Amino acid sequence: MTAVLELKQIVREYRSAAGVLRVLDGADLTLNRGELVGLVGPSGSGKSTLLHTAGLLEKAEGGQVLLEGEDCMALNEAGRTRLRREKLGFVYQFHHLLPEFNARDNIAMPLMVGGVSRKAARQKAETLLAEMGLAERADHQPGQMSGGEQQRVAIARALANDPRLVIADEPTGNLDPETTERVFASLIRMARSEGAAVLVATHNMALIRHMDRVLTLKDGKLTDFSQEG
Repeated sequence: MTAVLELKQIVREYRSAAGVLRVLDGADLTLNRGELVGLVGPSGSGKSTLLHTAGLLEKAEGGQVLLEGEDCMALNEAGRTRLRREKLGFVYQFHHLLPEFNARDNIAMPLMVGGVSRKAARQKAETLLAEMGLAERADHQPGQMSGGEQQRVAIARALANDPRLVIADEPTGNLDPETTERVFASLIRMARSEGAAVLVATHNMALIRHMDRVLTLKDGKLTDFSQEG
């Protein structure tokens, strides 16, 4: 079985007047279909950098990024944009919904940008909203919804293109514990039903029990969280 995501000996550096800071130093990761993997580590350890590299938003200085076997390091920006649109879904701490559009159209918009007809895109959006328990919120704008509802819309938007890989960066960071559980359960349920691989960076240790595996990013490398301490 081909892995959905493979990171092989990833090196990521930032240069400044103070010198070169190596954030990722030979990081390795394999993520399979239907697998939910957590990523933990202190602030500043490079979790977001790893997610951005895996999500083809940043390009590593060394190593390989393989998405369903395709070598992403060899692609130009147009090729990387194509893969992000066709195979990746992103969920962030802040939902980044468009305030002037209702929930249905916030989800449908990326599909229409990708060439899906307006009718088909809106039908897909309504299906996702129903699966998220938000069918009655389809015509509501973000300002008319709670924070948890907005984040569930953001998850639905991330899953609209049937991504092979979902990348979530602190997706429940701004939510209370009860809403966190509900939102995260929605993410898990949708990812499992679609068979996507999911990589979640979080500071919330209560969410770890939901993961198939949990990894720690330390000194630029990934290790099994269960082996820490």
